[in-house]
Amino acid sequence: MADNGNSASILVAFAVGAAVGAAVALLYAPASGEETRRKLAQKAREGRDKAESMAREGREFLDRQRENIATVMERGREAYESARKEVV
Repeated sequence: MADNGNSASILVAFAVGAAVGAAVALLYAPASGEETRRKLAQKAREGRDKAESMAREGREFLDRQRENIATVMERGREAYESARKEVV
């Protein structure tokens, strides 16, 4: 499970690097200032949308995992109580 956190940070670093690279490429591209600003604004909106989507998916994943852990804990508690009653 520790790999998930590391993988997520690598993915975020990659996404940030890609966004910075795209911005630099647009700044050095032979286009007018207005067109470049429009492209940058569009890419920023796309990046924000992707980040919001990833954050939402991350929250949903954590919620599912939290529910799974709660279910496992409850089943373990029930099994313990059942085994304890059988011994006594």
